This record gives sequence, C-alpha cells and structure tokens, in this order.
Amino acid sequence: QVQLVESGGGLVQAGGSLRLSCAASGRTFSSYAMAWFRQAPGKEREFAAGISWIVSSTYYTDSVKGRFTISRDNAKNTVYLQMNSLKPEDTAVYYCAAGRIRPYSGSNTYARVGTYDSWGQGTQVTVSS
Repeated sequence: QVQLVESGGGLVQAGGSLRLSCAASGRTFSSYAMAWFRQAPGKEREFAAGISWIVSSTYYTDSVKGRFTISRDNAKNTVYLQMNSLKPEDTAVYYCAAGRIRPYSGSNTYARVGTYDSWGQGTQVTVSS
C-alpha cells in the first residue's frame, strides 16, 4: 500500500477551475494505477477519473469528460486532477486512490471502488452557482 494525501480543494464559482494534487509515499508509486473518486452528501462514492501506471492511459466518467484532466508525475510521486468549467453538481469530497491494476485493463476496472487498496483522506470541493 501507499499513503496518499490530497490537497487543492476549496470554494470556487461555477465556471471556475481548481487543481487537486495527491502526494503519495513509497518508492513503488510508478507501479500503481491512480484514480480520483468523489462523494457528494447523501450519495455513494463515484469514479471521476483514472490513469494507468505503465502507459498513462486515462479514463473519465461521462459527466467530467472534456472538463477534467488527470495526470501523474512519477518523479514527484504525485497525481493531479485539473478541473475546469466547474459546475455546482461537481461539489463533493474528492478522494485519491491507488491500486494494482494490470496493464490494458478496461475502464470498468478503473471505475470500481474495490479495485483500490489505498485511499487518501479527501479534500472538499465546493462550487457555488
């Protein structure tokens, strides 16, 4: 497992942008697939974006495609989520997750909560209308 610490959340107006960061401990970060999930009050945790470890393939839920971009810097043990054109419905606690996923696994694997064995504590993102 790796330890994950998110940062970068906050309050932003609709249409604005935020960049979330997730710093990971451990020397094996580059071998982990990474993802961002989010959980709004009263709702289940849902997948937002994921990135593979070997080819940096990316995956997004439909509601964030074209607005969010996930990326990773293995030299810095960090994964990012650039969020543009934010909407009030993006308001949630955002969680970073790490898991061992075989190369070329499909998007369904990345979208499952059970795929990941390491989670951060979460960072709040609030989008006002």
